[in-house]
Amino acid sequence: MDSVIGVAEVMNYPGVINADPEVLAKIAVAGATRVDGHAPGVRGTQLDAYLSAGVESDHECSDLAEAHEKRQKGMWIFLRQGSASQNISDLAPSIIDHGTSRAALCSDDREPTLLLAQGHMNDCLRVAVSAGITVEDALVMATLNPADYHGLHHLGSLGPGHQADVVVFRSLESFEPEVVLQRGVVVARNGEIVEGTVQPSTPPSWMMDSVHLKRSIESSDFDLGAPVDQAMRVIGVTERTLVTKSMTRTPSSCAPGSLARLSVIERHRATGRIGLGLVEGFGLRRGALASTVAHDAHNLMVVGGMESEADLEDMALAANTLASVGGGQVVCHNGKVLALVALPIAGLMSTKSAQETAHDLEAALAAASSLGVTLEDPFMQLSFLGLSVIPELRLTDLGLIDVTNFTTTELLVGSSPQ
Repeated sequence: MDSVIGVAEVMNYPGVINADPEVLAKIAVAGATRVDGHAPGVRGTQLDAYLSAGVESDHECSDLAEAHEKRQKGMWIFLRQGSASQNISDLAPSIIDHGTSRAALCSDDREPTLLLAQGHMNDCLRVAVSAGITVEDALVMATLNPADYHGLHHLGSLGPGHQADVVVFRSLESFEPEVVLQRGVVVARNGEIVEGTVQPSTPPSWMMDSVHLKRSIESSDFDLGAPVDQAMRVIGVTERTLVTKSMTRTPSSCAPGSLARLSVIERHRATGRIGLGLVEGFGLRRGALASTVAHDAHNLMVVGGMESEADLEDMALAANTLASVGGGQVVCHNGKVLALVALPIAGLMSTKSAQETAHDLEAALAAASSLGVTLEDPFMQLSFLGLSVIPELRLTDLGLIDVTNFTTTELLVGSSPQ
């Protein structure tokens, strides 16, 4: 336990607010260490209860008033800039007006393409400064404040007694790293890792072959079981935010490509459970995308077109392809695999280099775009559609989840949960 610095992301905020003994016991495990939160949209007396239970931070704020209330009540706010979730600019006025107290920068879920093209925390610094935060305040929020929050007082500052972790930038405009030192040793120069710094390692066998389906997936598994002229609940996706909308749509009256089929297939214990739903905002006109990166259960997510029976076949092909390679991300159309990002380590990580993985992802994004996808990072958006703790509507292998009320709900509007 010496290396544990806290309890991360207490996502079951309804459980915390309603004093669920099991959830509170998890918080208590932290002891004197930090308890990170995950409370999108939680405000007022519900926020009071959440904080009273011992949760101390949140990185899910997307609304300025929400961030301000949480900081006023003593909560730490982490301004996030990921691939699909980009909140620094929206929350920057809180820092400009009220300083850096109880605030830090974070990334959270960055695609390898974005990491290589724009960077990591250095990109967060650029975004913060462009949003009006001073260079000095941005640097404090990227270094000193997060170190202080986690009680890592030997990190985050330059000076006697502090660990010599140093980044030398070419300028404080570009934040492009020229030299990186860890514990006083140069580990990178000009964007390249110093040879010998990172030792190769082989993943253990138990981390491989992690996709376990009860049987091969068939196109009929994606049949919604309802006529398209009935009103249905639809997950509404918006670019650059993880918050979805719970919408009502009648598929037969929607424009072509506005809706897509969505499925979550349980992939760990071969239970055969498959959740079905609809999503709006992908722009997918035909074919299918699938991914085994799906926070936090990391089941097999599949999104497919609604224009023809061939789309159902492509959804089945996508799911079975990922099962055969041990996980990853794939794009299929007309019965063919157009692009594949193999992630055989737990269905989440690649055995290739960052550059090779980014190349594969770029090919997958281009293939998705050719099928009509309009989202900048469709796989990142897809990975969060099964996360049943971010409002308003999500899909799991158990079915649709009304996150606002934390209950299951039915695809057909007017139907009662079974």
